[in-house]
Amino acid sequence: MTPVHPALAFLRCRGLPRAAGPALLVALAATAFAGQRVALPEFRYLVDFSVPVAEVVPLAHAVILATTLFSPMADLEATSAQPMRRHRAVYLVALLALALGLSALPLLAGATAEVTASAARNVVGYLGLAMISARLFGSGLAWLLPLGVFGPTLLLGVGSDNTPETWAWSLHPATSASAMTLAAALWLTGACLAATGRPRQTERAERN
Repeated sequence: MTPVHPALAFLRCRGLPRAAGPALLVALAATAFAGQRVALPEFRYLVDFSVPVAEVVPLAHAVILATTLFSPMADLEATSAQPMRRHRAVYLVALLALALGLSALPLLAGATAEVTASAARNVVGYLGLAMISARLFGSGLAWLLPLGVFGPTLLLGVGSDNTPETWAWSLHPATSASAMTLAAALWLTGACLAATGRPRQTERAERN
């Protein structure tokens, strides 16, 4: 029997190949509709604000890929002779690289560099939120904080002057330094939590 490379085994036990398929399908759908925009249903003001589809789908990438943060063999990893923090850190960087690559696919269909930069920023921020959520609430609830932030942003994130509110970082243009800084801070926080302590299991995983 051919031995499995440790790195490949590490990826398999987290279900990355299984999660990469749906994430790729979402990216291909975003590429097919790269020229479309999503109108924001603002509740407070009569505004006309929309964002490209490519800037919205990073939320889906983050939620899907965050499901791979938990390993069903976490107990065995805890007793490993080699420290796992370094392996987790490398995995998180690889996960970010995959998310950025998926977010850049709409470039093939003519998405502008500005839209792609905004999509990259958004996937960084939402992946950070997903990692924080997985660490705090359990791997099965990795979607909780990303959706909890996206909902108010979608409904309340545009002011009366038809520009994004200061806190609605995912709606800001790619040139916004504050939005990029916040997204990077979210990812760094999530990565530190995920690398230094394994994400909590869901109740279902604990029963199994």
